[in-house]
Amino acid sequence: MTQTQRNSQSDPYGNRPTSTKLPPLETGDHLSRAEFERRYEAMPYLKKAELIEGVVYVPAALRFKSHAKPHGWLITWLGTYEMATPGVEMGDNPTVRLDLDNDPQPDIVLLIDPAAGGQSRISEDDYIEGAPELIVEIAASSASIDLHTKKQVYRRNGVQEYVVWQSLDNKLDWFWLNEGEYVALSPDADGMIRSRMFPGFWLDVVALCAGNMTQVMQRLQVGIQSPAHAEFVQQLAARRGANP
Repeated sequence: MTQTQRNSQSDPYGNRPTSTKLPPLETGDHLSRAEFERRYEAMPYLKKAELIEGVVYVPAALRFKSHAKPHGWLITWLGTYEMATPGVEMGDNPTVRLDLDNDPQPDIVLLIDPAAGGQSRISEDDYIEGAPELIVEIAASSASIDLHTKKQVYRRNGVQEYVVWQSLDNKLDWFWLNEGEYVALSPDADGMIRSRMFPGFWLDVVALCAGNMTQVMQRLQVGIQSPAHAEFVQQLAARRGANP
């Protein structure tokens, strides 16, 4: 399909055909979600753009040590848990339709299959709609928005757990939604944080910040082999069986 053909298609909401001369997305634009998605669709070369509280954010090019490498480590950690937990899905940089003013593109999401009781769903045009249970952001230059505006958007929309790794400061924050407010989870005496939503999903924060991924993965395996994780897997299977 040519670029002109893509730009002349109707938008995903069934409105008028998209103009072939749509303005490009630029940081600071104030747009509706529908218009944001129209312009994003017309820019296939653009890899990441977000709509946060009705304002467009187009991030700068991503650097290796401050973003790409920590992103890869966290993908390995989350992906290992996903493989061990049928009914749980991990996604890399998906656009998430949270509400009419917010179309974020988190670095990583972990969600429960809707058939197993998850709170989000996959739309007919293959977007996440609603709040994934867990969102992870790697915050290098984006720490100010990740820990403030985005955090409030995720809290308001019911993202149950929110992890922010400030890679430049080598600091990790893990928030849990408790009675409508985010509460910071602190590492225990062994440097471990244990997810409240995903039994067996453990993170050795000290090892991660030290760059010791071998220990991070070893400690995760202990969580995956725990009775709590086995019980969670059984619960997910029972829910999926009840919702064929």
